[in-house]
Amino acid sequence: MLFGRKNRTNTNNIPGYNPETHRPILRCSICTGEQVAGFKEIRTGKFEEVMLVRNSQELREFMEKYGISEVTKEY
Repeated sequence: MLFGRKNRTNTNNIPGYNPETHRPILRCSICTGEQVAGFKEIRTGKFEEVMLVRNSQELREFMEKYGISEVTKEY
């Protein structure tokens, strides 16, 4: 489970990445080490989960899919 939220199976909920309105974020749990990649809306601070990241390969896939060169970690 991603930080206590239900995992969405509908892929239409995946946000599009717009660097003017969103920042790529890797949310990390201090307790469990779980990492979730997604986008945080700059104006409101709302976080949209995209995928669970279990290893560096999955993080690379996330970055390549959205053309991202750098991801900020948030605890």
